[in-house]
Amino acid sequence: MSSQSDRNQTIKIAVIGDVHDAWEAEDGQALKHLGVDLALFVGDFGNESVEVVRAIAAVDLPKAAIMGNHDAWYSASDWGRKKCPYDRTKEDWVQDQLDLLGETHVGYSKLDFPAFNLTVVGSRPFSWGGSSWKNEQFYRDRYGVNDFQESTAKILEAVHSAAYETVIFLGHCGPTGLGDRPEDPCGRDWMPIGGDYGDPDFAAAIAQTHLLGKAVPLVTFGHMHHNLRHTKERLRTSVYEDVKGTIYLNAANVPRIKQVEGARLRNFSLVSLQAGVVEQASLVWVNQDFEVVSEQLMYRKTNAVAEAV
Repeated sequence: MSSQSDRNQTIKIAVIGDVHDAWEAEDGQALKHLGVDLALFVGDFGNESVEVVRAIAAVDLPKAAIMGNHDAWYSASDWGRKKCPYDRTKEDWVQDQLDLLGETHVGYSKLDFPAFNLTVVGSRPFSWGGSSWKNEQFYRDRYGVNDFQESTAKILEAVHSAAYETVIFLGHCGPTGLGDRPEDPCGRDWMPIGGDYGDPDFAAAIAQTHLLGKAVPLVTFGHMHHNLRHTKERLRTSVYEDVKGTIYLNAANVPRIKQVEGARLRNFSLVSLQAGVVEQASLVWVNQDFEVVSEQLMYRKTNAVAEAV
């Protein structure tokens, strides 16, 4: 049983947005320099990029990950299989990635973190987002799931097996319900413009988890990039707070590594969780000396109760 001091601890969480092959040894070092307690990876490591996943699996920090649509790029759909660069009768790069991550991959699963008194639960892995059920054969063969209802039930199985009352949800695409404007966290920013492109099964699982009395301080995901396709006048909204105080964080700032005036910079979304409540979330860029060269505050809790003297 955790002590009161354990429950009141502050946890520094790094959320790593869509990687798209932009992962280097320096990223793992940067996480250490940032003093991160827990790293969460929202997927899209690359187009079934086994070697990138191998490097991330080797990161020596408490971590959890979920696969994105690109992580089954040559396996999930008919058109993807037609472009597959390897012999699918002899190799299975999707399974290779899952094997490398092991229990760290929480898609349709969960991972308990006793040191932090919380459980990370994954939503549907390999999600493309949207209100239509896609890649039927892939989900049926891999997971025995045939529709959104069965997918919600699969996520809730993980919730019911969680060892802790505080649950962080990790998805690739976020849930429905965060807005239908193209700039909203899961809004459609391609033609036809607008519409909620979140995952309905994810939203249903979160709602049921609240009804179970679990605390859900954070739901984090990626997939819908911060740079909008239909306009350069603004960026996607990264954070949404619901009426229950749950913070929804889209961490997909792509590309996550860039060159600026000769400096190589890499981004991480940092979340401060205190006593099971999100206190702050920010996007930081770190240079080659592991210094934070810029920080964009995305959320700060405004009604924090002052500590008793």
